[in-house]
Amino acid sequence: MHGWLPLLIQAVTVAVLVAAVCRRSRRWGLVWLPAAVAVGAAMAATSYWVIASQGMSDDPAPKLLWVWIVVTGFAAVVFVAGWRNAGWRRRTASAVGLPMSALCAALALNLWVGYFPTVQTAWNQLTEGPLPDQADQATVVAMQTKHQVPTKGVVVPVNIDSSASGFKHRGELVYLPPAYFATNPAPHLPTLMMIGGEFNTPGDWLRAGDAIKTVDDYAAANGGNAPVLVFVDTGGAFNNDTECVNGPRGNSADHLTKDVVPFMEATYGVSTNRANWGLVGWSMGGTCAVDLATMHPDMFTTFEDIAGDLAPNSGNKKQTVDRLFGGSTAAYAAFDPTSVMTKHGRYQGISGWFAVNGSTPSSGPTVVEAVNANGTGLGGKDAAVHLSDQAAAANSLCALGTANGIRCAVVTQPGKHDWPFADRAFVAALPWLAGQVGTPGAPRLGLPGATPLASHLQ
Repeated sequence: MHGWLPLLIQAVTVAVLVAAVCRRSRRWGLVWLPAAVAVGAAMAATSYWVIASQGMSDDPAPKLLWVWIVVTGFAAVVFVAGWRNAGWRRRTASAVGLPMSALCAALALNLWVGYFPTVQTAWNQLTEGPLPDQADQATVVAMQTKHQVPTKGVVVPVNIDSSASGFKHRGELVYLPPAYFATNPAPHLPTLMMIGGEFNTPGDWLRAGDAIKTVDDYAAANGGNAPVLVFVDTGGAFNNDTECVNGPRGNSADHLTKDVVPFMEATYGVSTNRANWGLVGWSMGGTCAVDLATMHPDMFTTFEDIAGDLAPNSGNKKQTVDRLFGGSTAAYAAFDPTSVMTKHGRYQGISGWFAVNGSTPSSGPTVVEAVNANGTGLGGKDAAVHLSDQAAAANSLCALGTANGIRCAVVTQPGKHDWPFADRAFVAALPWLAGQVGTPGAPRLGLPGATPLASHLQ
């Protein structure tokens, strides 16, 4: 989806639109073509305003996205205004050009967020095709009863009761590694809660994030042992951004802690020890991971925050307080990791990996020195480079966490704020995560890097 196919579709779309507008009357061209451009520009400006006001991304959208939004508005006017007096060829071209323009805008959006890395991924997502390694619960029970250990893990769709939270959610997913099937009852394996981005489905980590291949590869290299993964629903709908808090958009936080955790312990016999529970979140989910770990140190001890924000974010702070907390600043503070850590004080046994995207040497991830909120390092020196919002957030949270007993590192890797980056960040951190949560056979690794800060944290 990032290669020749989008370029071909864009070229064909331009040709179709040229056919739709050529050889029209001079008056039509003087009146409707400028109007079409104006409508397209207005659509692009509105889209820009919505994205900015909702705080959807720290990374700027590619210029190509705005171009194709303008073209889509242009094509809509050509289709409507040019239909009446056009021949069948131009009518056909305008009818085809409008959806193709919208498709080009969608492809440009996908180039930005990396939601569909391949055509097959897009097809499976849009048609709700089977997930990698998918099986039903009856098959899982039969395999375990027979001690039938698969070469790869198994993904099980689950419907988790929400009586405790009252949160209306979609179906969720559980990954069981091969080692789960070796005994009956199952071993008490560690668990990682996998949280997606702002607009998501529970299957995004599996499709766009390729998490199943990542954990299957890890299990294959570790004698079939890997953490159990639970892919949770934080929104209840694709466009409901809860930021994993309790508020007008639903009690998402309660769902994760009061519904999901007890379900996993009761249904799959995973460990009930907090030392064996961790969190992995991408973008909004990264913010959630820090939030849950700092608010519930009695439930979670390890987290990976992949390109998350400083705090729950749904626009500027006032908009966030209004939208997520019904205007309550006290409720906002209760879910603000900075406030939570400051109020809590010293933590015991909590560790975190903050992954941020940026420009680094191709040899692999590097560790950035943690800085506090005013931009100075833990050692007191000024930050040498300008930090992106997510890097500044990670450094601020890691610095405050370190001051309160949380072992952490900020790890920077090449990439954009998209799903392929989330995939690579999870691949890099999984060996550390698996060791931290006590996966059988997994060595307990220190946090990465060789800077003075990293040495102190390890």
